[in-house]
Amino acid sequence: MVIRDTVLLGDPRLREIAEPVIFDKKLPQMLEDLKDTLTEHQRVYGMGRGIAAPQIGYNKRAVYVNTPGYTSYLINPEIVWRSPDTFEVWDSCFSMEAKFFVKITRNRSIKVKYVDSEQVFHNETFSDGMSELLQHEIDHLDGIMCSDRLSDPRNIAMRQEWEKRYRSTGLGM
Repeated sequence: MVIRDTVLLGDPRLREIAEPVIFDKKLPQMLEDLKDTLTEHQRVYGMGRGIAAPQIGYNKRAVYVNTPGYTSYLINPEIVWRSPDTFEVWDSCFSMEAKFFVKITRNRSIKVKYVDSEQVFHNETFSDGMSELLQHEIDHLDGIMCSDRLSDPRNIAMRQEWEKRYRSTGLGM
């Protein structure tokens, strides 16, 4: 089990465009590191549903998602459609140590094409919480942080205040 250090907001590596993944002998180690690191973050932070490779120092287009209803590696994911319908969500990030949350707008549904770890091609539509999560993780692959999407500086809350006021909504990390 390898738990990688999380690349934190302010590190220029988080602003790079990630390179496409090539299926080679190095890939299994990166995927295992994603899984192990997310599992540890879920234990430490008590939240979190996904992690992107750039967050653990790999400049590659890979995401690992582990939610109660969906677990998968998304390799070279691409959002190919976004619904015009949007919703607001409180979002945070392991690269911000989940210390503060930002209220941002996301598309209600998206369609994502990707390859899984078994090299099977997928073209899936995701809605609501999964849509928000995948937009967040795929943003990481394009050097975008959730804080970049903040349109109103009043829509920011420290984690302690977010938990007291907003966690019960079920939206966000």
